[in-house]
Amino acid sequence: MNAKFNEIINQSQLVLVDFYADWCGPCKMMSPVLQETKKAVKDDVKIIKINVDQHQDLAAEFMVRGVPTFMLFKEGKMLWRQSGVLSKNQLVEIINQHKN
Repeated sequence: MNAKFNEIINQSQLVLVDFYADWCGPCKMMSPVLQETKKAVKDDVKIIKINVDQHQDLAAEFMVRGVPTFMLFKEGKMLWRQSGVLSKNQLVEIINQHKN
């Protein structure tokens, strides 16, 4: 998974990573928000979800202490990181800030 993950975040396209857990209530609340965000920003960003229970190595590597935790990458560089529930408008604004 690490090689595939690194391949994805090293792209020139923005990649929003959602570190989540199946048992996490706020994470479940974020699913429709992420779908709405994707509709709003279209191909400006790729959104991937990483289950912290299934990929504990990645969660440890990126020091994910709480879920949901969101990270925005471009060309392998982390541009932004935040934990907790976010609105579609907040996510769209963050993506738009880092588009260029």
